[in-house]
Amino acid sequence: MALRLVQIEADGARTVAVLVAVERAELLADAPSLYALASGALTDGITLARAVEQRRTGRCVALQDVRLLAPIDHPDPAHLYLTGTGLTHLGSAESRDKMHALAATEAGQTDSMRIFREGLEGGKPAPGALGVQPEWFYKGDGASVVPHGAPLESPAFALDGGEEPEIAGIYLIDADGVPRRLGFTLANEFSDHVTERHNYLWLAHSKLRPVALGAELLAGALPADVRGISRIYRQERVLWEKPFLTGEVNMSHSLANLEHHHFKYAQFRRPGDVHVHFFGTATLSFADQVRVEVGDIFDIRADAFLLPLRNPLARGAACSVTPRSL
Repeated sequence: MALRLVQIEADGARTVAVLVAVERAELLADAPSLYALASGALTDGITLARAVEQRRTGRCVALQDVRLLAPIDHPDPAHLYLTGTGLTHLGSAESRDKMHALAATEAGQTDSMRIFREGLEGGKPAPGALGVQPEWFYKGDGASVVPHGAPLESPAFALDGGEEPEIAGIYLIDADGVPRRLGFTLANEFSDHVTERHNYLWLAHSKLRPVALGAELLAGALPADVRGISRIYRQERVLWEKPFLTGEVNMSHSLANLEHHHFKYAQFRRPGDVHVHFFGTATLSFADQVRVEVGDIFDIRADAFLLPLRNPLARGAACSVTPRSL
């Protein structure tokens, strides 16, 4: 049976709990956070699953009576990295290629299509072999994490705030600098696709946005074939919906290859740091010419997870930042 963990807050106190049904979770003892639980497991030399078993109490709570938090956080948010990879899914090149068609090379092929095809050819190497590296981007730190139910705030200067339904891996770096995968979570890798479409070199700008993480951490292996549906609600009516596929059988890269090309950088293997790494998607409402508005609700669900991820779209306040001499 899959191990599913949630971080909750009840009566002002935080704890980790085991999700036993869509509406119920079993409380763990002496587990104020997933970070503390996983760090303790490393210290004790046991698995995360074993640490959970040692702390089960048999006492359950109804999720409607508690506050669901993001599945991971860090005592110092600056030590939680949000990063991701794009053009990793079969079919993902089509929508990206449409956005970047004006940047086509003399050979009539965009850089996006070239990266995608390279992934098809070399993104799933044999065990122990080195595969081609994917597109990579940085999204922010722990301060940019938004939990289920909270508003996803698009900056006042943004040209768009669109959803990207996908799965993210969650990792803790151990004392020897080895990444330890804690599990996977449903995610909305929120981005500004209008800015990205204007010029592919603005991709880095378009990705510096908050991200929403589903409350549920799926510990252990991710199913090879994950099927979900992404919806946008406007005034309680479905504005747009589309199924999405993820998991390795629907990807042009293996998870191991994506993980290697992220953690090959020494600065991403600092003991005690947390990494949330997004694996990409092939489904965007923006590719179907949908323009979201403040108040719209993003709703993402997948068969590998019991809980959905829902967040309303909000708009940030305008600000002007001018450095001053000290």
